[in-house]
Amino acid sequence: MRTVVVGAGAAGLWAALHAAGRGPVTIVAPDPSAGSSTALAQGGIAAAVAEGDRPESHAADTIAAGAGLCDPEAVRILTTEAPAAIAELQAFGMTFDAGGAPTLEGGHTARRVLHAGGDATGWYLLRTLLGAVRTDDRIEWTPVRVAALVSSGGRATGVRTAGGEELEADRVILATGGATGIFGRRTGPDRATGQGMALAWDSGAALADLEFVQFHPTALDVPGHPARLLTEALRGEGAVLLDADGERFMPNVDPHAELAPRDVVARAIASVREATGRPVFLDARGIPDVRGRFPTVAASCREAGLDLARDLIPVAPAAHYFTGGVLTDTWARTTVPGLVACGEVACTGVHGANRLASNSLLEALVFGRRAALAEEGPGPAPMPLAPLDPIPEGSLPLEEIRTLTDQSLGVSRNGPELEAVCGKLGTASGPDRDRPASLVATLLARSALRREESRGGHFRTDFPETRPEWRLRQVVSPEGWSTLPVA
Repeated sequence: MRTVVVGAGAAGLWAALHAAGRGPVTIVAPDPSAGSSTALAQGGIAAAVAEGDRPESHAADTIAAGAGLCDPEAVRILTTEAPAAIAELQAFGMTFDAGGAPTLEGGHTARRVLHAGGDATGWYLLRTLLGAVRTDDRIEWTPVRVAALVSSGGRATGVRTAGGEELEADRVILATGGATGIFGRRTGPDRATGQGMALAWDSGAALADLEFVQFHPTALDVPGHPARLLTEALRGEGAVLLDADGERFMPNVDPHAELAPRDVVARAIASVREATGRPVFLDARGIPDVRGRFPTVAASCREAGLDLARDLIPVAPAAHYFTGGVLTDTWARTTVPGLVACGEVACTGVHGANRLASNSLLEALVFGRRAALAEEGPGPAPMPLAPLDPIPEGSLPLEEIRTLTDQSLGVSRNGPELEAVCGKLGTASGPDRDRPASLVATLLARSALRREESRGGHFRTDFPETRPEWRLRQVVSPEGWSTLPVA
């Protein structure tokens, strides 16, 4: 079986390593060291490996964070296969801090997050997987971008590169990452603007849960400097959030205070900033050896003229993770035969309406392996229930899209602004060089407008309550809108 893997972050590399046992593999992607989400990941990998912890507890925390929309079977698979994924990583040479002793992060009820290099887990993971792939003579690497998926008879049969070369395959594994690059204030790479989702869409695949974008609560907020991530693990080790008067506010918002799920913390920070017109700060001064334990964060602060060990660090939410993506089943199969998807580009249903901290790298491993081992078979089959208004073939300039998404598709949304942004995106007629960003922003805005409630990473000020009739997943394809029930 010949496999083409599109993407070279954690999910793509892990999938390639496992697919190589079934036949030749070609990775088609630029070098991920230049700026992949995996390389930037500061958080760790969640797994119930500590004494006394259990996959069932990990699953319960994942479902609680997902606000009623997690697929229970996907969650069961994620959490039960997590320890084996960690063991396999270690066999490849990955080492974890403190002899593999897990730490605590927001939303978890146990210490189950494994870190490497302090706050550089993603980089250590990427380095390990790159080393394994580059020494595996069953895997070729073509360092170019994919322009389109090639199909025949409704089946994915390969890819066409940006240079016009066609590569045939018995199946294509899509692992291109997410689309937080469509936001101006973001923690991810600039180039993550939804290319994989657009490739899948153009081949006829369905997308799901696009309204749920996770905003990381604590991104650096210093004018003139990027919104660098300040990892969740800081709060897990005792850092607290303070208003401009030096008072904590999270204990009044949630019983878990700073360790509440990310959507809760992000909205609380945004609310305090809006109500006071003043900054919110992260205080990590009480963490022993904080600069040594969190070198990536310390360097980001230093670039902005701040000392993590001595200063209060101004923070604000930033787009961090696309919960939605290409609809898959638990074997990563999409609605298009021959096309499987894994990692952030995919939507397995494991995260529901809000991803639990440090489940993203884990999902890349668990479902990357499953994508590689998936047998031929039917994927999801949602039935369209409502028509889809035409999607513009052109696009808006990327910077204009980023301005619109920051203004109208952020931590809080409302109907009139969503209608306005849908209208602006619907008139896109410029050159299609930023078409993936326009396409994903359009589908995100329309999904957010349709969901008339607040849940997880989707908060509507005009529909602030969670509504039981909306306990369902929205699916959209070129054929129209449909829904999936939640067990």
